[in-house]
Amino acid sequence: MTSRTTEQVRRQARRQVRYGGDYNPEQWPRDVWEDDHRAFDLAGVTTLTVGVFAWAHLQPEEGRYDFTTLDAIVERAAASGRDVVLATPSGAMPPWLARAYPDACRVDVEGRRHVYGQRHNHCPSSPDFRRLSVALASRLAERYAGHPAVVAWHVGNEYGGACYCGLCADAFRGWLRHRYGTLDRLNDAWNATFWSHTYTDWAQVQPPTMLSEHWRGPNHTAFQGTTLDYRRFMSDALLGGFVAEKTAIRAHDATTPVTTNFMGLYQPVDYHRWAEHLDLVTWDNYPPADTPLRTAARMAATHAAMRGLRGGEPFWVMEQTPSTTASRDVNPVKRPGVLALWTWQSVAHGADATLYFQLRQSRGACEKYHGAVLDHSGRTDTRVFREVAALGADLARLGDGVLGARTPARVALLLDWDSWWAVEMTDGYNRHVSYVQTLLQYHRALWAANAAVDVVPVTADLSGYDVVVAPVLHVLAGDVVERLTAFVHRGGSLVTTFYGGRVDEDTNAFLGEPPLDTLLGVRVEETDSAPPGAANPVTLRLGGAGTDGTPVDWDGTTTHPATLVFELLVPHDGTDVVGTYGADFYAGTPAVTRAARGEGAAWHVGTALDDDGVARVLGHVLDQHGLMGPHADEPALEVVDRVHPDGTRYRFVLHHGSQPLTVTSEVAGTDVLSGRVVRRDDTLTLAPAGVLVLKETP
Repeated sequence: MTSRTTEQVRRQARRQVRYGGDYNPEQWPRDVWEDDHRAFDLAGVTTLTVGVFAWAHLQPEEGRYDFTTLDAIVERAAASGRDVVLATPSGAMPPWLARAYPDACRVDVEGRRHVYGQRHNHCPSSPDFRRLSVALASRLAERYAGHPAVVAWHVGNEYGGACYCGLCADAFRGWLRHRYGTLDRLNDAWNATFWSHTYTDWAQVQPPTMLSEHWRGPNHTAFQGTTLDYRRFMSDALLGGFVAEKTAIRAHDATTPVTTNFMGLYQPVDYHRWAEHLDLVTWDNYPPADTPLRTAARMAATHAAMRGLRGGEPFWVMEQTPSTTASRDVNPVKRPGVLALWTWQSVAHGADATLYFQLRQSRGACEKYHGAVLDHSGRTDTRVFREVAALGADLARLGDGVLGARTPARVALLLDWDSWWAVEMTDGYNRHVSYVQTLLQYHRALWAANAAVDVVPVTADLSGYDVVVAPVLHVLAGDVVERLTAFVHRGGSLVTTFYGGRVDEDTNAFLGEPPLDTLLGVRVEETDSAPPGAANPVTLRLGGAGTDGTPVDWDGTTTHPATLVFELLVPHDGTDVVGTYGADFYAGTPAVTRAARGEGAAWHVGTALDDDGVARVLGHVLDQHGLMGPHADEPALEVVDRVHPDGTRYRFVLHHGSQPLTVTSEVAGTDVLSGRVVRRDDTLTLAPAGVLVLKETP
């Protein structure tokens, strides 16, 4: 490995997937900086995120700023040709602020005022925190706007959590007045005649806490409407802080993208409500521990969800670990090859940057053993560094071919934060049901079939899709039913599940037939539940013809265990029963149905089928539309296409299995990583964690 010149580094940063990560040189002596930059040259690092947690360093006391060290950090990066993502440090306030303004500290759901400590520690309604964070953002923008090394602004860090203080209570009442206008409308939305909760003055409204509507924890509430609105409010309150800092930046810098780092499938913050305010979506990829295939599928789903926030635009992975996390009970290292495999997966699904947390390990505190490109001694002869450097070289070989490229899909998976919140706080259902795990189960079936999938909000334009899958779409808001109906009638296939369409946007049950039931052609008469482990067998009978009239090879019947939830369905006239229960007093009654509507069909899965059952239903639907992906018979092989606006197509072939795999190529092209020319029908052998990036030949 050899060092490159400053100009070579800068040119490379402009024409490749960005590569680098979170860098905090204020934590180390300056002679360490020089060692770091020499290592960054070896690793192909093009981009540094700096200043994320530097508030106490930049503003040691109110009214006094000190940018001396940050100036040196930015200039040292620029001198090496590296680009800078410059953060505002509001993700963790300094001790002096909490002492001077105690109301900036949060009150938790149990009513306890926190003292200074940790991070995610500020009240989003605190005027003092807002004033001081915006002032610092303004100073930073004024100083560094127009700097040639600054390519993006990173506001705050991993927004999340909640506050229930008096300031938030007042702000919540204001939010409610804006949303509902009148107390009569609020009382109707919250079904306030129940338990004598009718409000006659806005001041009577309290945040839903363990002192008011909650018991056992934040997901157990007597009034789902109140808690749902508080979660909406808190997401908006946190967004207000981001927008205020962005506005301060825009006063000095009108063009540089402004973003913050999301956390993927993270329940507390509704990223759909945030997306329009970000110029660029970025997120931190730390998947929970699971089997390799389930982990890979989850990451694919989350990449697709982040891509779907802004209509399929490319995104950045702002953080991933090069080796291990440090926040879990057990923290295994990434096995050889997995870092590159996961990174290429993110690029395949739309990442135009892939950055690490962290570039050098912290000396102390809770992240001192979190993985890093450079360990505490700064060695460049470790396995991790060698893999990082090899990946940097491969990204340089890819060049700018995929920058701005889209990942096309004809299948949409609907993700809805309101339904996520509502389902998991509602009494009367099975508390063991997880919205996000059900969503991921349906995504895994699509992913295993290598069907290209977009994960999009319920408000998304559906005109470009042939299949829409809507697991646990519990809340029906706006015109979603009308749009789903139009989608089906023009020839699309809709797949819904249990709990679908039960309540309106206020989480109140519909009087009369729920509007989605007309489209689905079923009525839910009762909903049975069972504890985990108890199963009712469901027999599926699937067959028929595809959209072009050719027979679909799904003959015969299969039986699958179903658990947790069992809707007792009464089909309308003309609705086909394709799955029936095998036990209990409702044995032989419908569990899965299909209703022909116009040129399309609406499917309803009224129970929690096992993975094979879900895969069978979705596989049948995909097959009818010709959407089974390449190598769908190889569950460990992921195939993703990314298409540049100029029409150039890249095919990513990713092997997540533990044994070598041999397949036949379905396209012709050149492997960017090895230079091998591949012809259609050539034999391809992939080692575990093997990757091919084929630039397709027209």
